[in-house]
Amino acid sequence: MDPKPGTLAVWGGEQGPFWEQATQVPVVHSVSFGYLDVDDWLDVAKGQEPGHIYSRNTNPTVQAFEEKVRCLEGAEAATSFASGMAAISNTLFALLAPGDRVVSVKDCYGGTSQLFLDFLPKFQIDVTLCETDDFEAIEAAVASGCQVLYLESPTNPTLKVVDLARLAEAAHAVGAQVVVDNTFATPINQQPLDLGADLVLHSATKFLGGHADALGGVVCGGAEVIGRIYHFREITGAALDPNAAYLLLRGMKTLHLRVRQQNESALRIARYLDDHPAVTHVFYPGLETHPHHDVARRQMSGFGGVLSFQVQGGFEAVRALLPRLRFAHRAANLGAVETVVGPPATTSHVECSPEERAAMGIPESLIRYSTGIEDPDDLIDDLEQALAHLAVLQPQINADGHR
Repeated sequence: MDPKPGTLAVWGGEQGPFWEQATQVPVVHSVSFGYLDVDDWLDVAKGQEPGHIYSRNTNPTVQAFEEKVRCLEGAEAATSFASGMAAISNTLFALLAPGDRVVSVKDCYGGTSQLFLDFLPKFQIDVTLCETDDFEAIEAAVASGCQVLYLESPTNPTLKVVDLARLAEAAHAVGAQVVVDNTFATPINQQPLDLGADLVLHSATKFLGGHADALGGVVCGGAEVIGRIYHFREITGAALDPNAAYLLLRGMKTLHLRVRQQNESALRIARYLDDHPAVTHVFYPGLETHPHHDVARRQMSGFGGVLSFQVQGGFEAVRALLPRLRFAHRAANLGAVETVVGPPATTSHVECSPEERAAMGIPESLIRYSTGIEDPDDLIDDLEQALAHLAVLQPQINADGHR
C-alpha cells in the first residue's frame, strides 16, 4: 500500500542514510563537491552516476526537499528555485519561445499577472487572459491554439476555482502543456497531476514551509519536461539555498497537521463572516454559496486555509479594521502558522494599479485572511471585536469616503 500524504510529509526524501547516521537531513553549505578520481568526477558531471558537482546545479539538502515535494505530488521529478516567482518565471520561459501563445486567467497572483502583462509580450510571446470562472471561454481560447495553459486554483486573492480536469482535457486536445499553481491548495488538499495537469508548482514560502522563515519555489511533473526546466534554472541561477531547503523540509513535516487545522478554521471563519452585517461578501470555496463549490468538492479534499472578504466602507474601512486585529500579522505573506491578513493593494497585487486590480475583479475593500493554527474560537472573537469597532466608526468612514 502506498503511504498516505501525512506519512510522505514526514518521510518523503528523508530515508537516508545520512552523514554519520544522522536522523535529520544535514544542511550542506558546500558550494562545490570534490573527487579524487577524474573519471568518477566526469561520470557525475555527465549525469551518468549520482552525485553533486556545484550547488547552483544540485545540492544534497536541496535534493531532499525536492524529493519530498515530488512524493507528495506523485510526480516523476521535481526541481526547486530561490522563490515561488522564480519557479513560475523559469517554468514559463523554459516552456515558451517567441511566437508561442499562453492562455491563462485574469486574476492570477499579481506577480504572475505582471509576467503575462509586461514580460512575456516583450519576448513576442502572445498572452490571452480569460475570465477565470468562464470555462467555456477558456476552452475556446485554448482551442484556437496555444503551447501552455497556465491555471491557478484556488486563485489569489479571490479564491475562484477552475475545473482542472475539464480544462486539462481541452489543452491536451491541442497539444498544450497544463501548468497549475497549487500554492493555495497544497498537495494535502489537491493533486493537480491526477486531474490532468502536466506540471504543478508551489511558492514553497507559503504553506509548504509554513513558518514564514524561508523563501523557496518548486515545480513537479514528468522527468523530461522537469529536466528542461532544471537546465534553464541551472543556467539562469535561481537556485534554492541549502539552509532555506532545510527550513522548508522541517516545516513540511507538519504540513498535513497544519493544513487540517487551517481547513477547519477557515471554513468556520468564512461561515461566521458570511453572516456578519458589516461584511458584504465572503470568498471561500468551502461555502455552499461559492459559485464553483461543486467543482471544489469534486477536485479538492479540503478547501484550504485562505479566505477573503469585503467590508462596508471601502479601503477606509480596511484601514480602520486591520490595526484592531490582535491575532494576525499585517504582512504580505500567507500559509504560516500565525494568521496573516492584508489587502491586495499591499500583498498579492501590490505591483498593480487600482485600475488593474479592478479589471481583475479585485475590489479595494477586499481583505485576504490566511488562517493560522490558532484556536478558531479566538480568531472569531478577534474578528468580532474588530468588526464591532468598525461599526462604531462607520459613520465617519462613510463621511470620509464622500469627501
